[in-house]
Amino acid sequence: MSLLSPPDLPATRLAAARPGPSETFSEPAADGFVLGGFAWRHPQADPSRPVVIINAATSVRCRYYLRFADYLFANGFDVMTYDYRGIGESRPASLKGLKASWSDWGALDFEAMLQRARREFPGQPIDVVGHSFGGCAVGLAASAGAIRRVATMGAQFAYWRDYAPGLRWRMLGKWHVLMPLLTRLYGYFPGKRLGWMEDTPAGVVRDWATPHPRYEGRPSGRRLAAKRNGQPFARVSAAVLAISLSDDPFGTVAAIERLLAYFSNSPRTHLRIAPQDIGETEVGHFAFFHSRFDTRLWPIILGWLRHGELDTSCPGRVVPRA
Repeated sequence: MSLLSPPDLPATRLAAARPGPSETFSEPAADGFVLGGFAWRHPQADPSRPVVIINAATSVRCRYYLRFADYLFANGFDVMTYDYRGIGESRPASLKGLKASWSDWGALDFEAMLQRARREFPGQPIDVVGHSFGGCAVGLAASAGAIRRVATMGAQFAYWRDYAPGLRWRMLGKWHVLMPLLTRLYGYFPGKRLGWMEDTPAGVVRDWATPHPRYEGRPSGRRLAAKRNGQPFARVSAAVLAISLSDDPFGTVAAIERLLAYFSNSPRTHLRIAPQDIGETEVGHFAFFHSRFDTRLWPIILGWLRHGELDTSCPGRVVPRA
């Protein structure tokens, strides 16, 4: 399995991974685009029970997180997962010409999930778990001020100079040269046939591949920053836990800290874990959400969402705030 691409999860395994009461849903975004997802809902409403929204990584289907969602549900949370427009449950017949960017995924799609959570789970605290770009999306929604707590894993803006030094040039060629070239050829990125990730809308590729260190330097980031007076993250006041793995070539300390700097109105904690801290040789960018880590890594997020602080027994070290 490549550290740079999510592993495949066959449908037969996914069926076994969803023993909880998952239900499908459709939710229109503000521009009318219909998003698809899954929800876990306890039979009795409880205003003290948080609902967790899981934001996926770029072009990773929400089905990838079903085991983790079921784990949160089994531990007392209501849960929602969904796909961004153009991906998985939210994919139209064709991606050619589809209007979709990182900003659309955050300001429209994640915003729609926040609105749904407020409507379907009225009065309940809203927490968010964000993987990779899913952590960035937190700051792009207009209703982000409603979020109580955030936990991210490997969350960053894919700035190439932040990639792990030993893999930087290979990753630059793959994600910032080859990916946009193939996107121009096909009208979208055919990631699935390459085994890299899901097929991806062209606007998302432009945002990812633009070699700029700041979000507002990406094409859709410039537009959203202008609309929000340059501060799309200003509404977030939730306590943020950023988890990174030392063998994640995307989630280096520099990359994680670059994103955390945007959450200037939030208490921020960066937990850096080496695979050896949990008796492993590798974890990388994707494996955190594998069920084999349900007793070693998942409790870190569970404890954060419950208490808003790290348990003293957590593996890894806290990176000092600059």
